[in-house]
Amino acid sequence: MYHVSEGGDQATNALRNIRNHLSADPTAKISVVTHANGIDFLLDGAKDKNGNDYVSNVQELVKRGVDFRVCRLTLERRNIDPKRVIEEARLVPSGVAEVARLQAREGYVYLKP
Repeated sequence: MYHVSEGGDQATNALRNIRNHLSADPTAKISVVTHANGIDFLLDGAKDKNGNDYVSNVQELVKRGVDFRVCRLTLERRNIDPKRVIEEARLVPSGVAEVARLQAREGYVYLKP
């Protein structure tokens, strides 16, 4: 499980790390959990610092079995309409609680790029 809670640079690093992870272990089950500023790359129209859309990288990883989760509490606290979240990501009640749940109940390894 990759935990993304910072801005665009962390998201860019996470996406690269996940591609490398899947190259080394194509059957790995990977989830990306986001909250705070980490959700930004999963919002409609989000671009990296070079002006490239994040959505194409996310779509590629979804096709490879990666799932992306966005904290609903962050959306509420930042007054962001949930409709702005790209369709490839799903909402979870709390990003932090999701990180804990995946580790404690589903045995995920914690990775923070």
